[in-house]
Amino acid sequence: MPRFCANLSFLFTELPFPERFAAAARAGFRGVEYLFPYDWPAADIAAWLREAGLEQVLFNLPAGDWAAGERGYACHPGREAEFRAGLELALDYAAVLGCTRLHALAGLRPEGIPEAELEATFLENMRGAADTCARQGVTLLMEPINSRVDMPGYWLDTPARAFALQALAGREELLVQLDLYHAQVMAGDLARSLEAQLARIGHIQVADNPGRQEPGTGEIHYPYLFALLDRLGYQGWVGCEYRPRAGTEAGLGWLRPWQAEA
Repeated sequence: MPRFCANLSFLFTELPFPERFAAAARAGFRGVEYLFPYDWPAADIAAWLREAGLEQVLFNLPAGDWAAGERGYACHPGREAEFRAGLELALDYAAVLGCTRLHALAGLRPEGIPEAELEATFLENMRGAADTCARQGVTLLMEPINSRVDMPGYWLDTPARAFALQALAGREELLVQLDLYHAQVMAGDLARSLEAQLARIGHIQVADNPGRQEPGTGEIHYPYLFALLDRLGYQGWVGCEYRPRAGTEAGLGWLRPWQAEA
């Protein structure tokens, strides 16, 4: 069965961040992810992980001023030095937390810059970052995020675009982070995408559509997709990055059969 990890930026938000680790472990999770760790010392987070018996699966590189609306800047010309500095900070945290996956947000499309320049900047940043990550045993990820509902203006917004850019980058250490909710919003055809591209996917995330709530609340038939991942031999994690409809614990019923079979 797939290995499920809890995204602590979405789940257990009824609790302060430090308490979410133990709550995730009590709920049966063995791994966690979240958006950013940088508001807390890495040593503190490592202690919360250790005490809860959890693996740190994934987190994002710094993404600019999130509160002001920034969503990364990997495609932004003129911010290459800032990107490299953010990568070094993320790798410092990853070393302390034992994390082997980092996601670099591409960013919102800046106005007035030709598409070719945005793509060239993104590819240059991804190639350099993938090479740097590889020296630390870390896989770099890039994620297509839907621009229709959740992140209007996001530059890297479709699975097809992400897989094309991954091929152009030409780095084995650079893979696609495929959130099946975002993929459903922008493209659909999830099963065939998984079948065709699984070797190029480094992490999978789930939520249902519409609403981005727990699996079983919308149109995506997750039992079929989880069984498909098993048949395809997927060895990675599945991140639970959804907004619980009525509290985290109340919404975990969908997960129990899969945990029992793991």
